[in-house]
Amino acid sequence: MLAIGIGITMAVLDGTVVNVALPSIARELGAEPADAVWIVNAYQLVIVCMLLPLAAVGERIGYRRVYQVGIVVFTLGSLACALSSSLETLVAARVLQGFGGAAIMSMNGALVRHTYPDSMLGRGMGLNGLVVSFAAAVAPSVAAGILAVGAWPWLFAVNVPIGLVNVWLSLRYLPRSETSHRPLDVTSALMNAAMFALFFIGADGLARGSTAWFSAAAIVAAVAAGVALVRRSAGRPTPLVPVDLLANPVFALSTIASICAFVAFAVAFVALPFHFQSALGFGQVETGLLMTPWPVALGLSAPIAGYLSDRVPAGVLGAFGMALLAVGLGLITFLPAGAAAFDIAWRMGLCGLGFGFFQAPNNRTMIAATPRARSGAAGGMLAMARLIGMTVGATLVALLFHLVPARAEAVSLSLATAFAVAAGTASLLRLSRRSVSASSS
Repeated sequence: MLAIGIGITMAVLDGTVVNVALPSIARELGAEPADAVWIVNAYQLVIVCMLLPLAAVGERIGYRRVYQVGIVVFTLGSLACALSSSLETLVAARVLQGFGGAAIMSMNGALVRHTYPDSMLGRGMGLNGLVVSFAAAVAPSVAAGILAVGAWPWLFAVNVPIGLVNVWLSLRYLPRSETSHRPLDVTSALMNAAMFALFFIGADGLARGSTAWFSAAAIVAAVAAGVALVRRSAGRPTPLVPVDLLANPVFALSTIASICAFVAFAVAFVALPFHFQSALGFGQVETGLLMTPWPVALGLSAPIAGYLSDRVPAGVLGAFGMALLAVGLGLITFLPAGAAAFDIAWRMGLCGLGFGFFQAPNNRTMIAATPRARSGAAGGMLAMARLIGMTVGATLVALLFHLVPARAEAVSLSLATAFAVAAGTASLLRLSRRSVSASSS
């Protein structure tokens, strides 16, 4: 688990730590801000495009092997980023880093399943969910700490020694898994990459106020590619897009719940700093401190929820967690100006507590609801649901700031609350699906 945790921490952190340093990187490299954004986008786009293809590769050659290659590629990409002297070389290095990050993320859930026995899988997913969510939540603080003592290349250079240690750990300790001789569907892999690339470009263009017709055309083309990919995947024994797994109502509802929960998470984490500063009158340092109770409470609740998920239905735990998140967000939304820091802190803690009680049981259900030989596809979908949710959430906030700038924070928090309710509803629906399956069998 140490080998798995280090890898996913590096991959998740590097998705957001660069945001803090983006203005200074642009100035030092002589790049325009609009061009510098591709330092972030290149990494995220490669991961989104490669998650499912690499999950399929892992089912064929082994999850351990793909993960180990991913760690090596990610470490080399980090070194290349640290040594970059121009925007072009830095973006190219981020692409390489993205391939490594995609390999790590796509194998994450499958490796956890092959590490823990079925009776303890909830505990493993709880620990893993804690690491993922905590890494996403503290990324800005980690970036600020590194930049306080060094220049921006150190954001990437610190990965090199950690990556080398993780290579040794993964070679020595990671479990082996079954393999398959089925060939990879390269055409589906290319269609998958086109679908996510077009959607990412279109959504990013809409959020930034770019040419509307071009952004809309990209999204329409992405939808068309997605429909064609699903039709191609239907009926195949191990399709790249796991439509065979999505035919399982429990897996499908868990995927929907995960996407909705991470939309709520992303919307809240983007909008709350603006809300604290513009509506409630706090400064930057105070805002950073007020964001802290969420990851702390999540860290306390995720292992407990993972332990309980081996005994209590995930639908109950997930609905309870999303109810806490919705209540916490609602209470923050209606706080008056001049509210005390303590009043905000315990509400943020309630949000983190709720998210922790949702994530580990939901992830456990997604992994356990699939055949063991399809753990790679399930893990890929788990990571994909998280990335889709966070990308959609951040895009929605950017769009609201563009459409209703005067009320963007309040509308965003209301939207996050609604998505939390939707995630809780999807969790509850799994209970009836399980009952139907049990009675029919």
